[in-house]
Amino acid sequence: MTLEGKVAIVTGSGRGLGLAYAKELARQGAAVVVNDIDAAVAEAAAAEITDAGGRAIAVAAPVGPTETAERLVAAAVEEFGRLDILVTNAGVLRDTVLWKMSDDDFDTVIDVHLRGTFTCVREAASYMRANEIAGRIVCIGSPTGQRGNFGQTNYAAAKAGIVGMVRTWAMELKRAGITANAVIPVAATAMTATVPYFAAAVEADEKGEPMPAFFRHDLGFGTADDVSGLIAFLASDAAAGVTGQAIGIGGDRIQVWSHPEPALTAYRDGGWTADALAEEFAPQLAENLQGVGESFPPLPDELQRPAQSPA
Repeated sequence: MTLEGKVAIVTGSGRGLGLAYAKELARQGAAVVVNDIDAAVAEAAAAEITDAGGRAIAVAAPVGPTETAERLVAAAVEEFGRLDILVTNAGVLRDTVLWKMSDDDFDTVIDVHLRGTFTCVREAASYMRANEIAGRIVCIGSPTGQRGNFGQTNYAAAKAGIVGMVRTWAMELKRAGITANAVIPVAATAMTATVPYFAAAVEADEKGEPMPAFFRHDLGFGTADDVSGLIAFLASDAAAGVTGQAIGIGGDRIQVWSHPEPALTAYRDGGWTADALAEEFAPQLAENLQGVGESFPPLPDELQRPAQSPA
């Protein structure tokens, strides 16, 4: 598999998961437009790629506005002559419970994650269609968007929306040969570093040591580099027949998430009144209620870490 001759944009790629994606795409031969809101961070990331023998430029701009999407696509075409791959990774968190979440908390996350994905994909897909390029769109989702998570109304809405858009784009772009997929990563990040449950895994990662098998295998939790191979695969010609999918990856595990399907179907001649629902359907419903959020198994004793006291 090779990405030689391909050109990619990776939003939010100055550090963390995004940087891992950009570095892997470059390692596979693609020229990369690195994007971050912080100019110094974006330049440093691009320099790291070029110092390793790759090709990269930096574009410092906040993802969300149409103007940023236009700048990114223009930079790819002007510097490298074309655009084949878009990875939408840029994001921001404003976590708080529903009754404390402000309009700004909600709007900021939706603007960067959801609107930013939309504007960047619209611009990239328009360029690819106009130039008859069978491009690759890879959008980053989250387990929170699939299952929900306490204190993340805004983030859950955005990430669920991204997967919904990907399914739609897969249909709309099929005739042009452009694929659209979502990746659901589970990896050590700045966010997971603050969660006591993952302390032993983060500790090992920071020391450059292998993560315990419990995290890598049982939980499918690993490093940013564990995710980057899937990004490169979906960006390649080898994945030409893969589109409209939500694929989870982390540690030693990879999963294909199902599209929402009915878990229970029942029929009643004449339809369902409130009384009929209470009498006939409620017992079946009680046996088929779907779970929310993620449940983690108990940590083995050797991976337990004392809770940190607030500063």
